[in-house]
Amino acid sequence: MKKLLLIILLCWFTLAPIAQADNIAKATFAGGCFWCMEEPFDELDGVISTTSGYTGGNVANPNYKQVSAGRTGHAESVEIEYNADKVSYEQLLDVFWHNIDPTVRNKQFCDVGNQYRSAVFYHDEQQKALAQTSKEKVAQELDTNIYTEINPASEFYPAEDYHQNYYQTSTLLYKFYRSRCGRDRRLNEIWGE
Repeated sequence: MKKLLLIILLCWFTLAPIAQADNIAKATFAGGCFWCMEEPFDELDGVISTTSGYTGGNVANPNYKQVSAGRTGHAESVEIEYNADKVSYEQLLDVFWHNIDPTVRNKQFCDVGNQYRSAVFYHDEQQKALAQTSKEKVAQELDTNIYTEINPASEFYPAEDYHQNYYQTSTLLYKFYRSRCGRDRRLNEIWGE
């Protein structure tokens, strides 16, 4: 009897993570400097991880120097793994919009070039539809043109280790960069406090 109970428990613990994995999804956004995009998503209950990286371009395995030079077609991006039972894609989109300036093309704050464009990289048709609907809503709310791209997700290349969680590992440098770049000032102008 004990042996049967042990087998049942072992099977349950082995299969439990598989059942939970059904609720795990990915979202990918570009909003200029990827350092600044990790923090607001990490604060959401249900976000499992954020990874800074590069996507949307045509060079395999790019590095920071290549991407920042603007010759790869990639955008600095953040890939989010989240539990869809705890946080919805609509909530992620809301956080995304309120952390970018969607009114400019190929630029975010002090960073200029297509590598700093804003974009939603959708992973399925539902994400695409929700992204398009939210973009239309933002255009109405701000009463202006919105230049944020909505593109299918492609290969995502994680950035170098020193870029990951930069807001936590290099807090002073991160805050200095964010302040000098005028990110928060501009976000307040667009979205309010």
